[in-house]
Amino acid sequence: MSGLPAWPDLAISAEGAVAEVRLNRPQARNALSLGLMRQLINAAAFFRASTEIQAVILTGAETYFSAGADLADEERLSSTATRLERRQVARLGPDLCAAWESLEQVTIAAVEGYCIGGAAALAVALDFRIVGEGAYLRLPEIALGMNMSWGALPRITALAGPSRAKQLAIFCEPCAADEALRWGLVDEVVGAGGALARSHEWAAKAAALPPLPVRMTKEAINAQSGALHRATSAMDRDQWMLTGETSDFAEGGRAFAEKRKPKFRGD
Repeated sequence: MSGLPAWPDLAISAEGAVAEVRLNRPQARNALSLGLMRQLINAAAFFRASTEIQAVILTGAETYFSAGADLADEERLSSTATRLERRQVARLGPDLCAAWESLEQVTIAAVEGYCIGGAAALAVALDFRIVGEGAYLRLPEIALGMNMSWGALPRITALAGPSRAKQLAIFCEPCAADEALRWGLVDEVVGAGGALARSHEWAAKAAALPPLPVRMTKEAINAQSGALHRATSAMDRDQWMLTGETSDFAEGGRAFAEKRKPKFRGD
């Protein structure tokens, strides 16, 4: 495919009807800065308009997928932004996941190593997740004094059920590849380093099928399984803003930086 877009924090390639999008911020362990999130939203818009591409693989580095939302992003930390401006910025996470979830092409996350926080929220918005041995998902948000947002909780609940969704989100513990497979959070576990190659095999299978019924079937299944997702996560952006202004949020960040147990007060 010719005419592929280019962005500084993404490496995009295509062969036949299969595209590969690689997160490319090694200096920050592929942390999702606001800039990278905008690039990913733009990439989704590009593929959404494509009739040539029938499957899209999203991957990270060879030993890690992404460290999650970049909480050290200077743009995010602006002290002069109004609450309205901060709320607008907070749309990027939910918009990012929704943009990739709404793609009509088959989408596959190829995950090696850690896939944390917002990166896990993005991965569960895709159709399939292929992970290498040693990979894990983790949602650290509550341990840092904030809620899990980006529309992730209804998607995780749909995949793993309410009890396991609570375990993952509340306890903030890593969910290893084999456990994630048992829970239904991922679709296949392969040898370490093999997630991308196996994802290309899945993508080739999808790309070889007639595209119209594939796209319509995906759209129908997503509509059925996610009919209440928007309603049940409509306020998670505002919950994130609220928890981000609490003393517990500040304590969570300090404790993490100081490598100690936090002392939360419910304030």
